Amino acid sequence: MTRRIESCEIAGPAGKLEALLEEPEEGEPRFAALVCHPHPQHGGTMHNKVVYRIARGLRKTGGVVLRFNYRGVNLSEGTYAEGVGELEDARVCLSFLRERYPELPFVVAGFSFGSRIALQLAGQVPEMARAIAVGFPTKYPDQGYLEPCSVPRTFIHSTIDVHGPKVDLEALVATLSGAPTLEFVASRDHFFVDALDGFEAAVERAGRQIA
Repeated sequence: MTRRIESCEIAGPAGKLEALLEEPEEGEPRFAALVCHPHPQHGGTMHNKVVYRIARGLRKTGGVVLRFNYRGVNLSEGTYAEGVGELEDARVCLSFLRERYPELPFVVAGFSFGSRIALQLAGQVPEMARAIAVGFPTKYPDQGYLEPCSVPRTFIHSTIDVHGPKVDLEALVATLSGAPTLEFVASRDHFFVDALDGFEAAVERAGRQIA
């Protein structure tokens, strides 16, 4: 059976949002996942290599995945809104996904700036099955949104990341409630250069934990 791929236009707070919905590699979906891309002012889009690998890794473990572009990116309308508007964009896209697959557990994943968006949503939507934060940038001082949070959280990170040094992330995760999972992938930078296959395998391991 051919895997379903659908281009979507979602009505967002600042205009239409461009999105791509993809069903699992094989079989029926067992969970629904929203994937958030990196910073829109630094070239981030839903077609970023790391974002693509997150989506594919989750599809391999039975996820139906929705990727989207924040306001002002490619065909999405509006302009950058300092992370506040982008969080609202993600919230609207999550609602769209849940309406399409109301019977499925749902998760949110994100890379870099997108990991901040994903974890903010996790703190606000306690019925979420899991949040997956990839390349979480520890350098941002505003981390109050990380607690309280009852959603299981998985952090996947490069061993060398200038935006989130290994020692800083280890220290941060150790303070969080709920015993979050932390997995490092041996790589040379924030974007998992020369390690994308290993990174995708880590995403698959996270996907298999989603119940």
